[in-house]
Amino acid sequence: MKFINKLRRNEEGATAIEYGLIAALISVAAIAAMQSLGGELSGTFNTVSGAMSTASAANV
Repeated sequence: MKFINKLRRNEEGATAIEYGLIAALISVAAIAAMQSLGGELSGTFNTVSGAMSTASAANV
């Protein structure tokens, strides 16, 4: 009986699960933000690359 009461009072497992859920939520938010910014950043690099190619061709 003491063992069962001890398990009821032990909240370490619940705390670890809560921290795991928080870490998972932060990870999902970070991945979503990186995917969104990744597309925009790729477009910016392509624009700069095209401008540099045009400028390089004009100087030759």
